Amino acid sequence: MVKFLLIDDHELITMGLKSILDSENDFSVVGIAESGEKGIVAVDELHPDVILLDVEMPGMGGAEACRRILEIHPNIKIIGLSQHDNSSAPKQLLRIGALDFISKNTPPDEMLAIIRRVIAGEGASPYAAKTKKDKKASLYAKLSAREAEIVRFLLQGKSIQEMADILRRSDKTINTYRYRIHKKLKVKNDIETVLLFDQFK
Repeated sequence: MVKFLLIDDHELITMGLKSILDSENDFSVVGIAESGEKGIVAVDELHPDVILLDVEMPGMGGAEACRRILEIHPNIKIIGLSQHDNSSAPKQLLRIGALDFISKNTPPDEMLAIIRRVIAGEGASPYAAKTKKDKKASLYAKLSAREAEIVRFLLQGKSIQEMADILRRSDKTINTYRYRIHKKLKVKNDIETVLLFDQFK
């Protein structure tokens, strides 16, 4: 049984979501919280598997609630909810660590399909995929063409010597590019560079 916690300040929304989820044989809504603050407390008490989290709430917003929950419970799957598809809030939530986003205007069947895809780890919805693509593009945009090429080599697992041979440059030159990449992306080393880009696969 997959346990859900709903965090949303609109009672009509939470009652509707509860009805939809509880109609599934393998889903169970174990709790409802009307604010981010109460949601954090409920997570510790109820140990849900999945959280449906409104991104725009009074008091502690969805983004801050998401960040605090994932700091303590990194394995919980969080899906954002919003009335406003085009606002920046859903994108912010996805960058923090939510696995997907659902518009509150989404039909129930489609909503359940997105939730099941997240639970199964079968990849992101088109919305989340586009957000990841945009974020990855923004990282590359910080780099020069040669630095971006070095990053791609790092992602392929190539050594400094291999990069130097391919580009016909010295090891020292490759290391200079690496230093610039680390500085621009605010990472400490090549491992952090690879991890930064791997999250947007």
